[in-house]
Amino acid sequence: MMSLPFYQRHHEHYDRAYRHKALSSTVSQYQKETKSKSAVYAQGSAAYARGSAAYRHSSAAAFSLDSSAAYSHGSSAYDLESAAYSHGSTAYDRSAAQSKRSAAYSLDSESLSTSSAAYSHASESINKLAAAYRLGSEAYSFGQKNSNLMIEDQSYKMSPKAKRAKQSLISEDKENEALDYSVPIFTGRQVNISGITDTEEERIKESAAYVAKRNLFATGEGVSVSKVAKTTSEEEHHEKKSRKVAIRESAERVAMKKTLEETQAFHRKLNQDKLLHAPEFIIEPRSHTIWEKENVRFNCSVAGWPEPRVTWYKNNVPIDVQAHPGKYIIQSRYGLHSLEITECEFDDTAQYHASAMNVKGEVSVYASLVVKRYKGEIDASLLHGRNLSLSPFAVTPHGYASRFEISFVDKFDVAFGREGETMSLGCTVVINPDIKRFKPDIEWYRNGVLITPSKWVQMQWSGERASLTLTHANKEDEGLYTLRVAMGEYYEEYSGYVFVRDADAEIPGAPGAPLDVQCLDANKDYVIVSWKQPAVDGGNPILGYFIDRCEVGTSHWTQCNENPVKFARFPVTGLIEGRSYIFRVRAVNKAGVSLPSRVSEPVAALDPADRARLRSHPSAPWTGQIIVTEEEPAEGVVPGPPTDLQVIEATKNYVVLSWKPPGQRGHEGIMYFVEKCVAGTEDWQRVNTEIPVKSPRFAVFDLSEGKSYCFRVRCCNSAGIGEPSEATEATVVDDKLDIPKAPGRIMPTRNTDTSVVVTWTEPPDAKELVGYYIESSVEGSGRWEPCNNNPVKGTRFVCHGLSTGEKYIFRVRAVNAAGLSEFSQESEPIEVKAAIAAPSPPYDIVVLESVRDSMVLGWKQPEAIGGTEITGYYVNYREVVDGVPGKWKEANIKAVTERAYRIQDLKENMVYQFQVAAANLAGVGAPSKPSKPFKCEEWTIAVPGPPHDVKCTEVRKDSLVLLWKEPVYSGRSPIVGYYVDMKETEAKEECWRSVNEKPLQKKFLKIDGLTQGVSYVFRVRATNQAGVGKPSDVTDAVIAETRPGTKEVVVDVDDNGVISLNFECDQMSPDSKFIWSKNYEPIEDDPRLNIDTKGGKSKLSFKNLGEDDLGIYSCIVTDTDGVSSSYTIDEEEMKRLLALSHERQFPTVPLISELAVEILEKGEVRFWLQAEKLSGNAKANFVFNDKEIFNGEKYKMKVDKNTGLIEMIMDKLEEKDEGTYTFQLQDGKATNQSSLVLIGDVFKKLQDEADFQRKEWHRKQGPHFVDKLGWEVTDECNVMLKCKVANIKKETHIVWYKDDREIMVDEEHDFKDGVCTLLISEFSKKDAGTYEVILKDDRGKDSSELKLKDTAFADLMNEVCRRIALSATDLKIQSTAEGIRLYSYVTYYVEDLRVGWVHNDTQIKFTDRMRTGVTGEQIWLQINEPTPQDKGRYIMELFDGNTTHKKTVDLSGQAFDEAFAEFQRLKQAAIAEKNRARVLGGLPDVVTIQEGKALNLSCTVWGDPTPEVSWLKNEKSFVSDANCILKFESGKNVSFSISTVSTQDSGKYSLVVKNKYGTETSDVTVIVMPVSGQTDTVQGHNQNNKTVSKKKKAMTASKQKEGGKKDFIKPHVEEITATEETPDPNEVPPVETEKDKKSNQQAAKKTAGKTGVAEKVPQPTESLDRQGKKTPEKAALGKPH
Repeated sequence: MMSLPFYQRHHEHYDRAYRHKALSSTVSQYQKETKSKSAVYAQGSAAYARGSAAYRHSSAAAFSLDSSAAYSHGSSAYDLESAAYSHGSTAYDRSAAQSKRSAAYSLDSESLSTSSAAYSHASESINKLAAAYRLGSEAYSFGQKNSNLMIEDQSYKMSPKAKRAKQSLISEDKENEALDYSVPIFTGRQVNISGITDTEEERIKESAAYVAKRNLFATGEGVSVSKVAKTTSEEEHHEKKSRKVAIRESAERVAMKKTLEETQAFHRKLNQDKLLHAPEFIIEPRSHTIWEKENVRFNCSVAGWPEPRVTWYKNNVPIDVQAHPGKYIIQSRYGLHSLEITECEFDDTAQYHASAMNVKGEVSVYASLVVKRYKGEIDASLLHGRNLSLSPFAVTPHGYASRFEISFVDKFDVAFGREGETMSLGCTVVINPDIKRFKPDIEWYRNGVLITPSKWVQMQWSGERASLTLTHANKEDEGLYTLRVAMGEYYEEYSGYVFVRDADAEIPGAPGAPLDVQCLDANKDYVIVSWKQPAVDGGNPILGYFIDRCEVGTSHWTQCNENPVKFARFPVTGLIEGRSYIFRVRAVNKAGVSLPSRVSEPVAALDPADRARLRSHPSAPWTGQIIVTEEEPAEGVVPGPPTDLQVIEATKNYVVLSWKPPGQRGHEGIMYFVEKCVAGTEDWQRVNTEIPVKSPRFAVFDLSEGKSYCFRVRCCNSAGIGEPSEATEATVVDDKLDIPKAPGRIMPTRNTDTSVVVTWTEPPDAKELVGYYIESSVEGSGRWEPCNNNPVKGTRFVCHGLSTGEKYIFRVRAVNAAGLSEFSQESEPIEVKAAIAAPSPPYDIVVLESVRDSMVLGWKQPEAIGGTEITGYYVNYREVVDGVPGKWKEANIKAVTERAYRIQDLKENMVYQFQVAAANLAGVGAPSKPSKPFKCEEWTIAVPGPPHDVKCTEVRKDSLVLLWKEPVYSGRSPIVGYYVDMKETEAKEECWRSVNEKPLQKKFLKIDGLTQGVSYVFRVRATNQAGVGKPSDVTDAVIAETRPGTKEVVVDVDDNGVISLNFECDQMSPDSKFIWSKNYEPIEDDPRLNIDTKGGKSKLSFKNLGEDDLGIYSCIVTDTDGVSSSYTIDEEEMKRLLALSHERQFPTVPLISELAVEILEKGEVRFWLQAEKLSGNAKANFVFNDKEIFNGEKYKMKVDKNTGLIEMIMDKLEEKDEGTYTFQLQDGKATNQSSLVLIGDVFKKLQDEADFQRKEWHRKQGPHFVDKLGWEVTDECNVMLKCKVANIKKETHIVWYKDDREIMVDEEHDFKDGVCTLLISEFSKKDAGTYEVILKDDRGKDSSELKLKDTAFADLMNEVCRRIALSATDLKIQSTAEGIRLYSYVTYYVEDLRVGWVHNDTQIKFTDRMRTGVTGEQIWLQINEPTPQDKGRYIMELFDGNTTHKKTVDLSGQAFDEAFAEFQRLKQAAIAEKNRARVLGGLPDVVTIQEGKALNLSCTVWGDPTPEVSWLKNEKSFVSDANCILKFESGKNVSFSISTVSTQDSGKYSLVVKNKYGTETSDVTVIVMPVSGQTDTVQGHNQNNKTVSKKKKAMTASKQKEGGKKDFIKPHVEEITATEETPDPNEVPPVETEKDKKSNQQAAKKTAGKTGVAEKVPQPTESLDRQGKKTPEKAALGKPH
């Protein structure tokens, strides 16, 4: 019976498609087919063959359509055909069958039309098929042809293969052959996502297409196919079905239903998120080489989940299809991706790569394209042919080069790191020839295993340098790293070892972390975790290991075992099927638990078969091979017993069982029960009583150690529990794997100066060895250190990082899963030093001279001398006759030390070949390659032969020294000199150029002017009288560079005057030697020189340097990479060294300063000098006028040997102290002296200065001035006199004077900060004079004087004026009743500050209309009655005596218009205020009078025009009568009289005056007292009645219009001047006189709401004209307060 394809069981996108409503008809049709087919099988008529062929054709055509309708069509057609078959009989004739078949075709077309309406994209093709069916057999053939065409046209929808791939059915004799067909790679997604398409409709189509395809193949399984040739060249297929086909299809339908249910249950538990995996290229694109104008395609297939996104790049730049329409065609079909480049050009030659990326990572594959261009004359159209061959040689994918020279520069060395650190390895790669269009393949290997990028490892290639970075090093990263660089089929490698030590333990004494944690044998609910034991146990044995697990996607770690396990494998059970886990391991000893290991790779708890299917992504959901069995559907079958049960692992803690599922198990899943019993009994106990096991693996715990057990397994499913398997053999609970024994025969051998090679033998009976740990110890130290932290396989290891010259011992122990063996025996001690080996072959053999029977050969020293100096060379030769070489013969038995040798007894005119072998202490090395054939003949040329042994030394970034030896053959005349030629290594032969124009007499030359980093080669030619001879052999290429650590010869002169040259080398090998030369000739026993070498330092000393010693001294260190240097001693250098030697022989005490003198604070005189350094034995002598003086009362002498300071102090200089002072020094054998002459004016000046300092010191004993009296101008433009004082105490007084008159200060000065100040505000000319300040107390006094007169006063006033000018505010515009005012405020004004005004760059001439002035701190310009001519730019110039300061305002445009409008308004308001009606005075506020007396009140009123006068009594109109007489005379005098008052006359009387400009009311209150007596007359203006302040009410006409707002003014105001702009434009404070100040502070006057103009109120006796003559400006020019 055929089982369902794997993806149908495990990929939910098909499960959902089956359940979709649109497919319900498909499933039902599939179920109905069986009934129809059964009827047909019963009939067995001949018509069945034709009907079956038609069905097969329709099914094939339907399947080619990627839609559900195709399958519906096939099913419907088959049903209709079955109906037609059921009507057939034995007598069924051809015409009847044909008519019924046509009817079936008609019905078929109707069904097809209905289905195609649902899927419009396939309707046209299906209708064509339906039309073909209606036409009968001929139309059928035509429809078949169309169907085949449709299959070809639509094939790309089903298969990623090329269009030429055809579909074939499987015959009975080819059941085992694979179908030539592939389908998309179906990959699983998340549970809530189904299918690989983006719409539900497409998923339906995919599902239906699969069902149709499966039926097609299922039908073809049991079909017998025969072919009949027809005249029309068409093929008609006949097929017969057997009963097994129907049985299989029925069983498959039942199995499908169950499988769908199982799949749903499976996906409910399966967490597909944990099954994500990075992209992986299954098929990589290959490189191509094509001709121009051809097309090329790169193909690749990629797997990964989620489905990776593929991007194509050209030379690392993404390919933009839109930018190059038609040039690139990129296709992606079911995991097959392609890039097609049409009509390739030469510029398409590049490296292309495809990059696949999903959420798990990114991976790239590379391929190169070489587009060839034919340079000959040929028709370009011929190049389109694939078989055209124009070149006789093959073209590699990397160009025409058949071999690349790959070299590594700046290589990484053995690296040491620690866990957690970041480590980087890198090499610069040089490839020759350099093909810039192609990049090499860069691969990194660890221990021979290819490394892929991950979160732990990053790889970069910059085009020149390859690097690998370990982002978080772990011990798993330790190993031998190899960089492989490949170009085509050729590659080169370079390797270096990386060591990773344990990180510091969190707990002292804890072991190192385990390593290499892996998951083995993972299944549905368990996995085996393995690891490697650490090399470091912390000093205590490891007791065991803890295993932790963590579910992927979480951060919670769970410990899997309660007790530590010693075995390095552990089965972890209890996993949840479908979930992914990571694991880590920790080691434990008695000190504590180690750090955790690096986590393992994620592993999913799945059946291995499911995991393989999910990750493999095969190209088709079936293999093409269908297995058919006769077994009936087996539903509910009790499974049989498992087979092949065995114990695969047994330890003290657990036993692992493994078995195979039974053959008889039905179609549902099975589970297992495990049973155990003690060996020899039949007492079986079930181990897993609660939950059955799903995996065919199980770990049994809780067994008694040492006992023997047997195990068996039962299967179970829904039908019941099956029979048990056969029991295992008795298994003892104990470790089957023993701890290995110790390795043996530890043999260390020398390797390099920092490493040793250790070998050993494998322990006997070793099983499952993981590797070995090696430890080293310095002999006698007792301290062992691990040499490796990752077990190494094999029995040889190079221990790096050792100290040169130390002796080490080694030991080894083996590792397997059971544990670590005992340590091996300790090795013999070995000193760490470089090993020696035989030298490499010499090379470049040349003939230096040839005579009739002998020849002189020359050659170059081997590149590798084997770690020790070469002791000699051996020469072999052989004859060459007619190109056939003979046998080799020895030319010398005793080794020759020179690189030139004469071979005797040769045959004249015979051709010979030669080879040379070098020898050292390690033996004779391999011989060189045979030289070119040389003919032994007499040289008769006149010019000399070639120089030989040409070599470069002292190589620096811009120079080197070239050495050579003279030719063996000098020609017919002596050699007179040499020419040196040079060129860059890569330059052509014609680029040789001569370094020297004239021949050199010496055999060396320093060549300067080299370019750093450039490679050069050199050659030498000798010359004689006959001419220039043959050039020498070319030197090896030399790069002009100064290598790191390069040191030079240093000249030194010691304390005894000995001159020496010193050279130091830190790159020496144990056999290196220093070779000194003079003029590049070795120095041998020169009596004038002495050479001393110790360790890495060598000294060449001159016994008596003289002219015979002039020359170039060079030093070469043998057995190094060309370490050398030189030093030239010429006449000038010799003189310098001799002078320095004399100074060292006869030293002087170096002085920092010569003898000097200075005056101290008290007037003392100090003589001093300072030496650079003085020893403890140094002494000084003091001499005055050739007589030694000593320390005493007059002279105080001191010598400070620590600082080298020597001083002598004298209290006072007297006349007799004039003369010469000398200090004499002696320190060992070094001496020195210094003198100072003090006579004449020099002495007098020094004496006067000492006297002055003495007086100053006495002055400073009391209060005194540190800084004399001076002045400064403050920011407020005040002048401050200040001085700084010192030595002040509380009783100290300070007194200020001006012109000898004491200035009284209100407060005593507190001397804060030691500064005394006197502030002079508003400084002016009156403050000029002489100021003096005196400090005094009981200790004394001090004074300081400051004259502020003439120039000093002028300077001060200039500064005051400058500060005032700087304080000026910006000019502002203010409108007044007279005009427009421009003004600025200053801190204060002084007359010395000169003010000027400029209008439109013209100085203003002041008139009555244009005036300037100063009011207080305001500087203003008044423009009366302004006109448009006054518009423009105004500048106020303030001149402080030195500088003019300017302030500018623009009075034009809107500014002028607004100011002019405001002026007009204020002018009208001033007129109204001036002429309004008002009461000037005379009425009291309150009048108290006795009843019966007479009352007379009078006052004066004012107004223009003359105001109207009325009276009110108690707010009611009041007129004159017989008792009360009211008078208004002369337009200004108002009187009120009552002849006899009574109590009825009491009340409030109001005088109301009114004209057109305003109204004012004056109130008087009359109080009549009822008292008897004679009546007197009382006049309000004559009586001294007590009154309160009089209130007057005034209202202008304008204010009446605005709503009757009232303004209040005092009844008596002497003067009111124009006011300035204030912050509130609606409120203008009046300028007050001193007399009115108090009263005006109590009452404010408010005008019509804007700034008003007030004036002096005239008295009644004055005229208005007279008052108007006194202007506000004149009043404002008075001195400010």
